[in-house]
Amino acid sequence: MPSIRNTPAWRALEQHHAAIGDLHMRDLFDGDPGRFDELSLRFGDLLLDYSKNRVTAETMDLLAALARAADVEGWRDRMFAGEKINATEGRAVLHVALRSLPERSITVDGQNVMPEVTRVLEQMRTFSDAVRSGQWQGATGKRITDVVNIGIGGSDLGPVMVTEALRPFKHPDLDVHFVSNVDGTHIAETLRRLTPETTLFIVASKTFTTQETLANAESARAWLIDALGPDAVAKHFVALSTNTEKVKAFGIDPANMFAFWDWVGGRFSLWSAIGLPIAVAIGMDRFQELLAGGRAMDDHFRTAPLDRNLPVILALIGVWNTDFLGAETYAVLPYDQYLHRLPAYLQQADMESNGKYVRRDGARVDYKTGPVLFGEPGTNGQHSFYQLIHQSTRLVPCDFIAAAESFNPIGDHHPILLSNFFAQTEALLRGKTEAEARAELEDQGLDGQALKALLPHKVFDGNRPTNSILVRRFDPGTLGMLIALYEHKIFVQGVIWGVNSFDQWGVELGKQLAKVILPELKTDAPVSGHDASTNGLINAYKELRPRS
Repeated sequence: MPSIRNTPAWRALEQHHAAIGDLHMRDLFDGDPGRFDELSLRFGDLLLDYSKNRVTAETMDLLAALARAADVEGWRDRMFAGEKINATEGRAVLHVALRSLPERSITVDGQNVMPEVTRVLEQMRTFSDAVRSGQWQGATGKRITDVVNIGIGGSDLGPVMVTEALRPFKHPDLDVHFVSNVDGTHIAETLRRLTPETTLFIVASKTFTTQETLANAESARAWLIDALGPDAVAKHFVALSTNTEKVKAFGIDPANMFAFWDWVGGRFSLWSAIGLPIAVAIGMDRFQELLAGGRAMDDHFRTAPLDRNLPVILALIGVWNTDFLGAETYAVLPYDQYLHRLPAYLQQADMESNGKYVRRDGARVDYKTGPVLFGEPGTNGQHSFYQLIHQSTRLVPCDFIAAAESFNPIGDHHPILLSNFFAQTEALLRGKTEAEARAELEDQGLDGQALKALLPHKVFDGNRPTNSILVRRFDPGTLGMLIALYEHKIFVQGVIWGVNSFDQWGVELGKQLAKVILPELKTDAPVSGHDASTNGLINAYKELRPRS
């Protein structure tokens, strides 16, 4: 396939960028009082304001032409139709089926997947209701008070993000914990606070062979058996897996095994049985509201024209910032403490999807693809890295996210929070000119050499691009919409860049090498089979570790 960079649509954007490159957003706003109305979109209670970007109406038209040149609409339709668009793994990409309505037929290899999706959702309801009501009891007859999800990657990041985001809706007598890191500290510190008789473990591993997950699961199992004996495992462990034999060998009743499918990518799997800890925490009715929010965004993405399509708009703005303005990174900044895990979740969703330099056809790209994503809740980030965003030599586009309604309306906390949310995007847009900074310093009584020395440090260039997403409140439905918005944005960017957003071959090499190194760490013999640095580090470890 030809490089997207060689299309007339890309070249038109390059020429357009050369023509408007010196424009400042101050001037764009001063010259167009209706800019906000023209460059913002509403979908239900969700408002996307993209007017604080270095774009004009012509920019957006040209970006839409680029999307058409990349056949974004065709790829979107193929995804929803169940075609195997994940070509390197020969798989369909159907996380949208997980939140679809049962009566909508979605087929893979001629088979309607919706009856099986519905069956697993009902199984999740039965289980989560039993745990939440106290009907599910541990081996000694006590009700469950703590649920520990053991998984990694998409089996952890999505569920922990949603569970934290929806903490206002959680069961008051149930605490949900997450263990992902193979560092023994993670499982040890989690178990230290728990009681075996009232703890239930959810082990999330499709193949039931994931090294980190199984290491943590075996440690949890040993902790339980030490207190309650081996027969207790069946009452205190369930599995999210497809490997019945290994699940049975672990001691888990196959009736308590929840299936998911190879057309569900890990980083898009929170809507599936992988979301079981979410359902336990907030209840299945709320989980269905989460699915409904995602489904509403799916329907919007599938039917809205490109120039009124929220995921497409976000994607095109990101392509513009990355490939034409030269941004290497972007920040996701939720002004909502309950969303504190959203940046980490989106790091995997975005960077594992589009952090690639090989196109679908095997050719190497000749343009930039996925940027580095980072973030932190506001206002914490303001006291950390916002200095770089405002005054560094790097361009860092930002997504600011906030809710009009707080679940904890204490004093003036929420107005203070939102005043910073609004102020930061305005500051990044407008900056502060030398004349404005000089007048400010003179008002403070500075003059002469003192003013001259400080003045350059008080100037802000501004013209830093931001998107603002404002909702009424982050209930399950709205959160579902937000997550699906970002999922589809990532997909659109992958289509434009010509990469497969649904594989992750880049994570394989390190795993392969770790399997070689692990047995070498179990002996005292020096190693010499790697590069000099790796040999030196392994041998230094052997010198420093405790002697048995």
